[in-house]
Amino acid sequence: MGQVGPRPSRARRIILKSNKIVKRYYAIDPLTKESTHTNAQMAAEAVRSLGEDEIADLDLLVCGTTMPDQLMPNHALMVHGELALSPLEVVSTAGICLSGATALKYAYTSIKSGEARKAVSTGSENASASMRARHFKEEIDGKVDALEKNLEIAFEKDFLRWMLSDGAGAFLLTERPNEDGISLKIEKIFSRSYANELEACMYSGCEKLEDGSLKGWREYEQDELLRESIFSVKQDVKLLNESIIEYTVTKPLQEMLEKELFSPSEIDWFLPHYSSGFFRDKVYEGMKKAGCDIPQEKWFTNLPYKGNTGSASFYIMVEELFNSGKFQKGEKILCYVPESGRFSTAFILLEVV
Repeated sequence: MGQVGPRPSRARRIILKSNKIVKRYYAIDPLTKESTHTNAQMAAEAVRSLGEDEIADLDLLVCGTTMPDQLMPNHALMVHGELALSPLEVVSTAGICLSGATALKYAYTSIKSGEARKAVSTGSENASASMRARHFKEEIDGKVDALEKNLEIAFEKDFLRWMLSDGAGAFLLTERPNEDGISLKIEKIFSRSYANELEACMYSGCEKLEDGSLKGWREYEQDELLRESIFSVKQDVKLLNESIIEYTVTKPLQEMLEKELFSPSEIDWFLPHYSSGFFRDKVYEGMKKAGCDIPQEKWFTNLPYKGNTGSASFYIMVEELFNSGKFQKGEKILCYVPESGRFSTAFILLEVV
């Protein structure tokens, strides 16, 4: 990832201790420091892993990501191009962590409505490509005076350099379960946005102003884009800590339980995508506040050794358990996918069949 400025980041050690991530993956060649894969190539590799025969006759490809490799064309079209599949419906979902879940929902509803018989959804991130030190050089060079007082970039940017990493996952969806082995039946995909109540918390391609509004990249002069590292990913850490549990855990779970969409006692596995180990107990407290007490003995996460891979995270968790032999027919799985961008969330209810 490289070092920003004349001395190592003072936030790095604190953040790594808090997030409890001890191993992660970057699509970076350790010798040349260049990228080994684009985001689209990573997503395509995940799709190929489903099996050549399985993807030969797809009706639909839906891809979600936080940071595509380019502004245009859309990410899913680039994945389609990498795969060189036959012509088919291709859709890209925008967002941050939630984009992988919305991709899954589009694929699910397309099959449920009869619009498609066979679909693939993906979540993928190549966060390292935009978080290496060289992307902050212009900002550092342009702030020599400020660096005499603070020898690192703003914490809002440095924070995410030690939180995010690279990964991709893919799901195959069909009308019927596998003839051999287990399948996961989608019971419900529930999502909510609370952008009407809260301002942006995680953002890129803009700056957050004092009134909470965002000033987009097109409003800046060309030299300002580099000097202010407008395209770096930033996090309002204070707002995150104040609101993420209430708005992505407690409120949506209260609504789901009021609508009797599931019962906490019937859940055998809970797969939470939290960005940091710091939030684990806070998520549990938020669940209990909503009346949804799923004991932590039923939880599974691979965050410590797979890292926070954004929209790919819950794909990577489900894939590991699916292929571990631990799932038993009849078990129910609840996945939690929050997004701090402007506070939205999804809960995905699955059954092993």
